[in-house]
Order: sequence, then C-alpha cells, then structure tokens
Amino acid sequence: MLDVYSTINSVSQNFSLPSAPPLPLPSSPPTVSRYELQKRRDWNTFGQYLRNHKPPLILSRCSGANILEFLKYLDQFGKTKVHNCHCPFFGDPHPPAPCNCPLKQAWGSLDALIGRLRAAFEENGGRTETNPFGARAVRLYLKEVRDTQAKARGIAYEKKKRRNIKQRISTNICD
Repeated sequence: MLDVYSTINSVSQNFSLPSAPPLPLPSSPPTVSRYELQKRRDWNTFGQYLRNHKPPLILSRCSGANILEFLKYLDQFGKTKVHNCHCPFFGDPHPPAPCNCPLKQAWGSLDALIGRLRAAFEENGGRTETNPFGARAVRLYLKEVRDTQAKARGIAYEKKKRRNIKQRISTNICD
C-alpha cells in the first residue's frame, strides 16, 4: 500500500522550490458603516430632488432656501404627529384621542439628516464656506422646528449641560 505522506515528503526533498512570499488571503471589501450608508443614501435622495425640481437645480447654485424647500418637501413622508395651536391636544404629550393634525418629520431626524448632508457636501468637493446645509436659514429653521414640536407635545426642550471633568470623575468613582 502506498503511503501518501511519505511520497509527498520524498518529492518535496527532491525538488527545491524558490522561497516565495506567501500569497495574501483574499481580502473582503471594507465594510461600510451604517452612518456612511445612510449618508450616501441621503446624498443620492437630495441629488434626485435637485434633478426632479422644476426647474432642475444644480448643486453649485443651491442656497439655504432650496435646502428649506427640501426639508419641507420631506415632511410629507414624516411619521411624527405635530399638533397645531388650534388642536385641543396641543401641548398634551399623551393625547387621549386621534386628531387631524399633520404628520411631519421629527426634529431629531431633520437635524441628523442635515448633519449627514453637510458632511457629504464637503466630501463631494464642496467648500465649507459655501455649504448650503450650514446656512444660517437652515440652522434657524431647525431651531424653530425643534421649539414648535416641543411645544406641540408639551415638553420643553432643554439643552443638556455638559458636566466638567471633575464631576464626571467623581461620579464614576462612586459608581
């Protein structure tokens, strides 16, 4: 009976192969983060909006007003009930019955969207100084949406205060 191991061993002793560097393992494509995927999808959606706009817009001529128009356009796809001031449930965080108030995009979603689009604009060759997503009008609109939605829900928005390092360290020691 033929011993396969000894046959391979004797063949390898008779033939000396030049030592070559080991072949690299096939690398898998780099995984893209959820944030990067979302940013790309948002950028493509905005590009589609510009192309479908009447008349079509080009990015270099886009202003803060066009961004506000885009954000208002997105409201039709929103899922957050925002009570208007004439609604009997205005200011009630847990309304007891349904009402006809519109569904809109939540402030947090719009804020995150603008952040991703600002980054995508600069990654696609735009200059920070000309970034329409960072326009003052956009920042003021987001602030207005945040305040309006907070009042409609009856929950005041309070910015979280940053604790200084000493407080954080002493809190962590006690935990």
